[in-house]
Amino acid sequence: MESQEVEVMVADTSHEVYVDTILETIRDAAKVRGTGIAERTHEYIATKMKEGKAIIALQGEEFAGFTYIESWGNKQYVATSGLIVHPNFRGSGLAKRIKQASFQLSRLRWPWAKIFSLTSGAAVMKMNTELGYVPVTFNELTDDESFWRGCEGCINHDILVAKNRKFCICTAMLYDPSLHKNEHNKI
Repeated sequence: MESQEVEVMVADTSHEVYVDTILETIRDAAKVRGTGIAERTHEYIATKMKEGKAIIALQGEEFAGFTYIESWGNKQYVATSGLIVHPNFRGSGLAKRIKQASFQLSRLRWPWAKIFSLTSGAAVMKMNTELGYVPVTFNELTDDESFWRGCEGCINHDILVAKNRKFCICTAMLYDPSLHKNEHNKI
C-alpha cells in the first residue's frame, strides 16, 4: 500500500481536535532538546486556527506538523511561532514546507509587515535564512508588550528579563519586505 501524502494547509475550526496533540508534541520536543519554549493554552492555539492564522500538516487524519502566526505593533510586525513536526514525520523536509506556508500566509495577510522569528534551533535558523531573514538584535523586534508577555511561559524568561529584553538564548531573525522589493516572492 502506498503511503498517503502529507498535506500542508491553513488550519480552521475543523482542526481544533488536534490542539492537545500539538501542545503535547511541542512540550515533548522542548524536553528532548532541553530548550525553552513559550507555553500556549488550548484556547490560544484554537483561536489561531479559527482566525486562519495557523498552518497544519496532516497525513490523512494523522497530525504531522504545525505553526502559527500573529501580528504585533499595529500590524507592523508578524511573528511565526510554535513550529513543530511530529517525530514520526521528522527528516522528511516537512518543517521547511510548513515554514514556507506560514511565510506565504504572513506575506498575504500583512504584505508590508516585518516578519520575525525567535529560535534556538539551527534548522529553523537555516530555513529562515533561505527565506531572506537575517539575524538581528532584540531591539529591532516589536516593542508590543503583548508579544513579550508571551515569553513568560519559557524556562529562559529569567534571562530575557535580566538582560532587559536585549538578549536571550534564542536568536532573533527578521525578514524586512522593504529590503526585498525587487524580488519576486511567491505569495
